[in-house]
Amino acid sequence: MATDTKRLVILGAAESGVGAALLGKQQGWDVFVSDGGKIKEQFKKELDAAGIAYEEGGHTEAKVLNAVCLVKSPGIPEKAPVMKQVRAAGIEVCSEIEFGYRYKGNSKIVGITGSNGKSTTTKLTWHIFKTAGYDVAMVGNIGYSFARQVYEKPCEWYVIEISSFQLDDIHQFRPDIGILLNITPDHLDRYDYKFENYVASKFRIAENQLPTDLLILNKDDTTITNYLTTHNTHAKTVYFTMDENNIQDEGAFVNGDNLHINYGGEELKQSVHDLTIKGRHNQFNSMAAGISARAAGIRTEKIRESFESFEGLEHRIEYVATVRGVDFINDSKGTNLNSVWFALESMNKPVVLILGGQDKGNDYKEILSLVQEKVKAIICLGVNNEPIISYFQNVIDDIIETKSAKDAVLAAYACADKGDVVLLSPGCASFDLFKNYEDRGTQFKEAVRNL
Repeated sequence: MATDTKRLVILGAAESGVGAALLGKQQGWDVFVSDGGKIKEQFKKELDAAGIAYEEGGHTEAKVLNAVCLVKSPGIPEKAPVMKQVRAAGIEVCSEIEFGYRYKGNSKIVGITGSNGKSTTTKLTWHIFKTAGYDVAMVGNIGYSFARQVYEKPCEWYVIEISSFQLDDIHQFRPDIGILLNITPDHLDRYDYKFENYVASKFRIAENQLPTDLLILNKDDTTITNYLTTHNTHAKTVYFTMDENNIQDEGAFVNGDNLHINYGGEELKQSVHDLTIKGRHNQFNSMAAGISARAAGIRTEKIRESFESFEGLEHRIEYVATVRGVDFINDSKGTNLNSVWFALESMNKPVVLILGGQDKGNDYKEILSLVQEKVKAIICLGVNNEPIISYFQNVIDDIIETKSAKDAVLAAYACADKGDVVLLSPGCASFDLFKNYEDRGTQFKEAVRNL
């Protein structure tokens, strides 16, 4: 194919876009990068060094629409004007993980998706593979793009955290081992407010899988099991569950205080008290990661060792400090109500809950019973707190509005007694007051340390 016909346009010049641009240039594409906003200096330097042309602050129609292939940032919705033009022009659109997949060679992929627990499961799976001595990289939605890794340092294994947005534009992408942790309503604004569209998007992780591949599913998630009553998958399917009666042969379950993983002729049995990450949701995450490791040929001793040495994620149910008998927990990564549910479910002390941010159409009924059971006060941290206040005003006596992490921490501390826990688990996006959830969590931790 002549170079002039191999025109690759990238929409969005952040981590995934620049990773795809660098890989595209390496593979002989004529690459152009277009960003509707401002491009960070670090990414400009990389594009300049690679001799890749780019624009910022808008999209030049003529430069975008002469693409043979277009890689778009997962953050760009289909309703964006530039995407309407691209679709009308009939240009092939693919996600960055799709583009990276085309150049991965003979390497193998563990692909992990779900509404909650993706990052923890991805990091844990990577940790197990690394502990076992595998040549493995952790990429995708967790920070380092798949395409960039393929460009910089190809590996034998990739453990990829995958969002629904990244799955929306795959064509050939196929994980050798796919994990679907759970599906609860999230990002519905991107799916025409139809839950079934979001569910179908999540299940795209399996759409190209072959009978020689493995699909690891949560048997206790009714959305997943209901979907499978009307849809087929081609991969071998293995389940994890809290009920051992749900497992016929291979799979994983928790019985009392013990976690069991049975796959490939070996059984791992481990006390849940020996897992470094606590809570019922992390037992699900550990089972999924453990099955994937066994499927990749990792021995049970290495998996057990990894479970006991794993350090959890920053901003995900992260212990910060205890101040005069009050524990502070940072769960800023909890950007939907299912995350809040899991965080509350793992708390065994009275909770002062810091909630709020950019609401994505939350139905607070989802966490109502746990709030009634465990929460003594709610501190709102957002620009528009009305949905939270109106829902909980007859449930919780103390609801306080704040507009900064510092004020939220001070208000929560004032409401807390010795033996309580202050939990930042916002259930909302962070973009109304913060750059991102990391910024929100970092400011929260700083405010706690300044008490």
